[in-house]
Amino acid sequence: MPPPRTRYAKSGDVNVAFQVLGDGPPDIVFSFGWLSHIDYQWADPTFSRFLRRLASLGRLILFDKRGTGLSDPVGAAPTFEERMDDIRAVMDAVGSDRAALIGYSEGGSICALFAATYPERVSSLVLYDAWAAGPLVASGMAGDERWKDAMGAVRATIDYWGEGRTIDYVAPSLAGSALHRRFWGTFERASMSPGMARALLDAISRADIRPALPAISASTLVLHHPDAPVIPSEQGRYLAEHIANARYVELPGPDHAPVGSEMETIADEIQEFLTGTRAAGRHDRALVTVLFTDIVDSTRRAATLGDSGWRELRERHDAVVRSQLERFGGREVKQTGDGFLASFDGPTRAVRCARSIGEEARELGIEIRAGLHSGECELIGDDLGGVAVHVAARVGAMARPGEVLVSGTLKDLVMGSGIDLVDRGAHELKGVPGEWRLFALRDDDGPIRTAATEGQPMPDKRLRLTDRAARRLVRQAPGLVRTGARVLRRRSTSRD
Repeated sequence: MPPPRTRYAKSGDVNVAFQVLGDGPPDIVFSFGWLSHIDYQWADPTFSRFLRRLASLGRLILFDKRGTGLSDPVGAAPTFEERMDDIRAVMDAVGSDRAALIGYSEGGSICALFAATYPERVSSLVLYDAWAAGPLVASGMAGDERWKDAMGAVRATIDYWGEGRTIDYVAPSLAGSALHRRFWGTFERASMSPGMARALLDAISRADIRPALPAISASTLVLHHPDAPVIPSEQGRYLAEHIANARYVELPGPDHAPVGSEMETIADEIQEFLTGTRAAGRHDRALVTVLFTDIVDSTRRAATLGDSGWRELRERHDAVVRSQLERFGGREVKQTGDGFLASFDGPTRAVRCARSIGEEARELGIEIRAGLHSGECELIGDDLGGVAVHVAARVGAMARPGEVLVSGTLKDLVMGSGIDLVDRGAHELKGVPGEWRLFALRDDDGPIRTAATEGQPMPDKRLRLTDRAARRLVRQAPGLVRTGARVLRRRSTSRD
């Protein structure tokens, strides 16, 4: 689904970019932290699901603060008054007289000041991983030194702006993924320049909103990650203790941003606070065939090829997997390290897709292992959950190099399809109760069928050596093939 349309509100002489998603009432204004880009944030599937969860509760209003993202650049870090003017300008532009404010990180301080200054325009307030006093303020809180050290580490990342080093404190659970690190590097560059990043951080470090807290009358929820490496929990507790009608909730996990596995927990807390009801039964359930793939011996290959060579090979591998998923009617759920998690509504196509991916990968000079299981899954937005996903992952981990391994459950579902499976015996799967009988796909399983040709007679899958060479040339040098085709067409035309 494409992101919502970006529009602009006039705040003084500055154009402030904003988006609106969902229908109210209530209106919900979300104020981002240090990094923000209201278009690019939709590229992250977990964060986009978080925003869509908020939009399901009312009319969600998003904006980039001046100097960042799609809003006008400015010569210096904006003052708190200017940033409050931006919130008011965006609310006026969409016709919102009163809204619930959700302030994340630095955005929490702005929302708290707005609630104290314009109480008639704030129905409720959520402060998520926010702070009361910057790290260079001598607040006397127990976490002051940790707060100062953490922000010093954050400041050091500006010298490497665009390399994705902010992920180490924003989402440490994802920091080991090269793909996520590249995403955050692009997000850094899209959010602001290094100079603006430094100016904003300096302003944050010296800010102190403690005097305004007693003036906040709106019902307030304070959410805080005590195990996140950035803002100490003492800051969150101080906010809750000095705002009347505030409730303090500690969140699990190490991630400061709502992009990790605990995103749903954060959304649940906000939903219960804003609506009075906690999400129940929001996840649909369906019978799904789950496929996990993984590149065999990827660490050694990466060390042998070097960063550039490994990146090129990974990109070609990823293109192969995605083309085969499209061919067999599968859906990419997400990448998992050096492999993929995908789903299918039919087990036969899933098995044949796994085999085809393996064949294509061998032509790239790599082997993959694949594991499949069919079972009832939770459909959580674009993601999958439930025991069936864990079973498929464990089956995949037990597959040999180049092998497609399936559970006994899936084997029973493909009976009569012509797929030939070899019994690999009973096994215990880590973290999954009971014994599971596993089966491996025979290499010479017969013709491949796709989603479009299921049930139709198919030609022999075996390609002649000349056909394989031609297919390899098309994949590796498409430009050369197109040039050759144009030459042949000209010759044919001249002969005619």
